[in-house]
Amino acid sequence: MSILVEIAKNRYRAEHALAVNRKDGSVLAYVPGGEFEMGDGKGDDCPKHRVEVDGYWIGLSCVTNRQYGRFVAETKHRVPDKADYGTPVWQNGRCPEEKLDHPVGCVSWEDAVAYGKWAGLRLPTEAEWEKAARGVKGLIYPWGNEWDEKRCRNANNRGSEETTVVWGYPGGVSGYGTAQQSGNVWEWCADWYDEGYYGKGEVKNPSGPGTGSDRVYRGGSWGSDGASNFRGATRFRFVPSYRGGIQGFRLARGAA
Repeated sequence: MSILVEIAKNRYRAEHALAVNRKDGSVLAYVPGGEFEMGDGKGDDCPKHRVEVDGYWIGLSCVTNRQYGRFVAETKHRVPDKADYGTPVWQNGRCPEEKLDHPVGCVSWEDAVAYGKWAGLRLPTEAEWEKAARGVKGLIYPWGNEWDEKRCRNANNRGSEETTVVWGYPGGVSGYGTAQQSGNVWEWCADWYDEGYYGKGEVKNPSGPGTGSDRVYRGGSWGSDGASNFRGATRFRFVPSYRGGIQGFRLARGAA
């Protein structure tokens, strides 16, 4: 059984079903379908509004360097050893042993999509990502409504390190059992970014604008230090080709 399944059962107290994706070993947590309040009203681009999503599965954690290495070996996809920001963990085509269970970084949105296709999964939509992060109660942060920098990896507690292992900070898990949807690395979502989309988008399984120039990423990272960056509703954007040392991803799939 996957080590992440054991960790989820013993440390994350996951209350919903878990599944393992056979292709890449990702552990997925089930998020039931239904209506929820998306946006928290704390930013101009994330007003509160009601949407409905079908049930889906989402990664318990971000994709790791170990998993990404298998993808690279099998597909000959480019290795994440170049960065538009930060210093890549991967050097000379390899990841250091001690970083294998950290989230992969320096991956573009396009790299994340390619990995998802290989694994038989996909990036989560903004709505799926946010519902999982905020849990059944619609909390501001995965763990509650008050900021607590001790519950996630961020610029104020990383010391001389950057990322940490994907099962770290068990006190910061969401109500659905997902880990590190605040902190460690920012996470790409499937959607194009549009500041005013919430006021004109779909209310059933919203998937974002049809076109755009930037893709959405969420969640805060080891390089972030403002509490607002780590809210479940906070939205950021960058061009899909951007490869930053603070950028990673988790995957999802429909419940069917």
